[in-house]
Amino acid sequence: MRDTLERIRQEAMEQLASPDADLEQIRIRYLGKKGELTAVLRGMGKLTAEERPVIGQLANEVRADIEAAIAAQGEKAAAAALEKKLATERIDVTMPGRAPAIGQRHPLAIVQRDMEEIFIGMGFQIAEGPEVEYDYYNFQALNIPENHPARDTQDTFYITENILLRSQTSPVQVRVMEKQRPPIRVISPGRVYRSDAVDATHSPLFHQMEGLVVDKGITMGDLKGMLELFAKQMFGEETRIRFRPHHFPFTEPSAEVDVSCFACGGKGCRLCKGEGWIEILGAGMVHPNVLRNCNVDPEEYSGFAFGMGIERVTMLKYHIDDMRLLYENDVRFLSQF
Repeated sequence: MRDTLERIRQEAMEQLASPDADLEQIRIRYLGKKGELTAVLRGMGKLTAEERPVIGQLANEVRADIEAAIAAQGEKAAAAALEKKLATERIDVTMPGRAPAIGQRHPLAIVQRDMEEIFIGMGFQIAEGPEVEYDYYNFQALNIPENHPARDTQDTFYITENILLRSQTSPVQVRVMEKQRPPIRVISPGRVYRSDAVDATHSPLFHQMEGLVVDKGITMGDLKGMLELFAKQMFGEETRIRFRPHHFPFTEPSAEVDVSCFACGGKGCRLCKGEGWIEILGAGMVHPNVLRNCNVDPEEYSGFAFGMGIERVTMLKYHIDDMRLLYENDVRFLSQF
C-alpha cells in the first residue's frame, strides 16, 4: 500500500507538470470520491494496528501534495489567462468616451412647446382642465344646443348621460371665465377625444390648443393681428393668413383661418394641393351667450377665441403626410426630430 501511494503521488505530479494538464480531471481521478487515493484509504481496514497510522499519515501527505500542486498550477493558469487577456484587450485611455444613448422630445411635444412659448411671449397663460368633463362645460355653456350634431353619440364618447370625454379644450375656457374676471388671456393645450376612425388624418385621440382673450374693446382686428404674429413665428416671416367666413356655435362672427403655404410661398404645390393656402385653425369673437353663461357682461366685455390641432401643425411643420406615424413609436421615425 505504501508503494501504491508513492505511485499515485508520482503519477499525479507528472500529469500536473504538463502545460496542457486538465486540473479538474486530475483532481477527480486521484482525489474524488471514486478516485485512486480514496480506493487506497478504503483498504486500510485490512492493515494491522501498527501499520494504520503510518499509512494514514502517508496518505494525508500524498493528498496534501496533490492539492497544493493543483492549486499552484491553477494560479499559474489564471495568471497566464489574465496576462493574455490584458495583452489582447488593451484600452487606449486617451480615446474619447462614448456618449450614452439618451431620449429626446416627441415631435408633438416639440411643436406644443414651441406654440406655448409663442403665446406666452404675447402675454398668455397656460390653463388646464379635466379630460373627463361634464356635458354642461363641453356643450351647453359653449352655446351648443341639445340637437346640435356635435352632441351625437356617434361623434362623442359619453360615459354617462351627463359625463363624457371632452371633445375639445374649450371647456377649460369656460372654467377660467367662471373663476377669473377679465382681463383674461389664456391658452389651453391638451388631449381631446372624438369618435373618429383611424386614418392618415384622423384619430379618436388627438391634441388641441385653444386660446381665449376677454377684455374691454377686444375686436376682430386684435384676433387677426395675434394670429398673424403666431403664424410668422411658427412658419416663417413670409407667412400670410386669410380669414374665410364660417360658423361655430360659440363664436360670432366665426372664421376658418388659412396660412399661406410655407413650402411654395403661395404659388401652389403638393403640400397645399395647388391652392397656395393651408387651413390651420378656427377662430372668432366669443358669442355673447357664452359670456353670459360665465357671468361676463357682453355689453362691457368682448373677446376672441381660437383653436387648432397640434397634430395638424406638427404635420405641416415637418411635412408629415400620415398622422399615424406620430403614434406608432417607430424609433426610426422619431429619431429624425
